[in-house]
Amino acid sequence: MEPSDYLNPAEEKMEMAVAYLDEALAHIRAGKANPKILDPIRVSYYGTTVPVSQVANISVPDARTITITPWEKPMFKEIEKAIINSELGITPENNGEIIRISIPPLTEERRRALVKQSKAEAETAKVSVRNARRDAIEGLKKAVKQGMSEDISKDAENDVQKLHDKYLKKIDDLFAAKEKEILTV
Repeated sequence: MEPSDYLNPAEEKMEMAVAYLDEALAHIRAGKANPKILDPIRVSYYGTTVPVSQVANISVPDARTITITPWEKPMFKEIEKAIINSELGITPENNGEIIRISIPPLTEERRRALVKQSKAEAETAKVSVRNARRDAIEGLKKAVKQGMSEDISKDAENDVQKLHDKYLKKIDDLFAAKEKEILTV
């Protein structure tokens, strides 16, 4: 029984929590065009449901526009319907060759709601990090009962706490960056 048997899985869980938060924040629309907001949208393609990015080119020509160029003509209607039925709340424009999505500027009320949503995602990630710390410390306490020296256990608990603090700072930094992005007009 080594302290690393408890530290490594804890750090892995903490890293996954930060990666999840980063992905979740990328899907929150902050008034700027970001192709990731289309990731959850699925379209029917020859009997299977696939992401829009697998049936079209997606580009961002400017800060407020996303353009979608379907690879096949029949996909125009499918993609448009999927966007309209999604939770984006944006109506696409179609000129027969490309589909444009204009990202409207956010209202102050909507900005506050998005910051609140981002904060909730950050809090969820923090809970995951805390759970990973708790699991590692419980494992170390059980290891002491099974023969690990208390000094080694205490040092490992301090290392777990340092990991915890490091990952909480990463989460706070990610949230602060997203909050700034949302609140910047």
